[in-house]
Amino acid sequence: MHQILYAVLVGLQLITAAHAAELVVGSKRFTESYILGEIAAQTARAADEGQVVHQQGMGNTAILFEALKSGGIHLYPDYTGTVGRELLKSEATDLESLNRGLQPLGLGVAVLLGFNNTYALALRESEAERLGLRTIGDLAKHPELKLGLSHEFLQRNDGWPGLKKAYDLPQTPSGLDHGLAYEAIAAKQIDVMDIYSTDAKIAKYKLRVLDDDKHYFPEYAAVLVYRLDVPKRFPGAWAALTKLQGSINAEQMIAMNAAAELDGKSFTAVAQSALAQTSGTKTAAPTGRVGLMALLFGPDFWKLTRQHLMLVFVSLAFAVGAGVPLGVWAARQRHAAQPILATVGVIQTVPSLALLAFLIPLLGMIGTIPALVALFLYSLLPIVRNTYSGLIDIPPHLRESARALGLPAGARLRLIELPLAARSILSGIKTSAVINVGTATIAAFIGAGGYGERIVTGLALNDNNWLLAGAIPAAVLALLVQGLFEIGDRRLIPAGLR
Repeated sequence: MHQILYAVLVGLQLITAAHAAELVVGSKRFTESYILGEIAAQTARAADEGQVVHQQGMGNTAILFEALKSGGIHLYPDYTGTVGRELLKSEATDLESLNRGLQPLGLGVAVLLGFNNTYALALRESEAERLGLRTIGDLAKHPELKLGLSHEFLQRNDGWPGLKKAYDLPQTPSGLDHGLAYEAIAAKQIDVMDIYSTDAKIAKYKLRVLDDDKHYFPEYAAVLVYRLDVPKRFPGAWAALTKLQGSINAEQMIAMNAAAELDGKSFTAVAQSALAQTSGTKTAAPTGRVGLMALLFGPDFWKLTRQHLMLVFVSLAFAVGAGVPLGVWAARQRHAAQPILATVGVIQTVPSLALLAFLIPLLGMIGTIPALVALFLYSLLPIVRNTYSGLIDIPPHLRESARALGLPAGARLRLIELPLAARSILSGIKTSAVINVGTATIAAFIGAGGYGERIVTGLALNDNNWLLAGAIPAAVLALLVQGLFEIGDRRLIPAGLR
């Protein structure tokens, strides 16, 4: 099996080697990071130095940082407080100190974009007025308040653990996606949420931002985190990127976030408009919110479909190539059955995002390869288990008849046992294929594309149209796959075995 895996990885490495000259810009999974990543990508692209790719919405800080260290991406927008507190475990937030800490990793920070986007806590203005809340410290007097905090904030060194200790807060918060928290607080399902100071929805939902009276949060100046070899490898693009220094203030950033989140304008259009204003050139006004049908069959539809099909069926092909032999081995060697079935079962229980985050540093890359490896691993359980079950369920008298004919073990397997187990094996392959269609949407979190790109965008914007534009094609594809396997079952499996 290890030889199969090695061949897979070598082949995929050769495929990605052709893209080594690309400058890859990453971004996190929230609106502002999408926009800043797009601004950086468009700026680098204008230098006309080669292909520039923006891998959007790749996940949280840890995933982006691992991708940067491995060379999967070359730069991404972040904040000085995050780099210092979360990545370097340091109190320092000045560029000199940050660069000193990052330099041994082959990384650096540069290009202060011009605004500070700090963490803060906020609640409904009416509730704050009723309870007399003005500072974070005031929350300690009201343990009954329900806190809904983003999952990353709950785990960060500069997030909830340190904040709770600094202010001696008694609440036990629940985890909530940042894009959904505003609607939750408006619906009074939670009372307090973490916000970014440049969020566009603070004013829309009439929230009061609580003062950080103990100055717990550091400065979060927006910067570019980059690999130190970028200025040498892409000198023209880097020269263009350095001109972004001081080009965006807080009010402009809030307006850009509002254009995307409230007006429904695309990240590309928002970035293009911002760059045009900075350069003093005129550009067409970004279009407004796009309807569901326009998103469903947008210009990216066939590209995302090809990516999704490739993720599903390439991983499935390798899973069949490895899973069927493993199932045969488990059925033939009963002492090996439990370890094999237990191993593929445990793999299935690992959360998909956790597995992807683990594979990035292990394989030293992001994108298609770790996504294919993850999908391959998730596909194994149904195939292995159904192959094993199909073989051990063959009636004993049929096995004895095959032996009585004097057939060797290999011929018995090929001519008798596998055909008798074929329907069970095909059912396992079908189950893996259908599961893969849904699981493949997670691959967008590490830049592997597919319908998940739309879902990730929809989560960032809390836009149902974007979510449906990704979910509907995935659901339709799952039904088509199910139907094709049903047809295959009728065509390939003899009526007597069905």
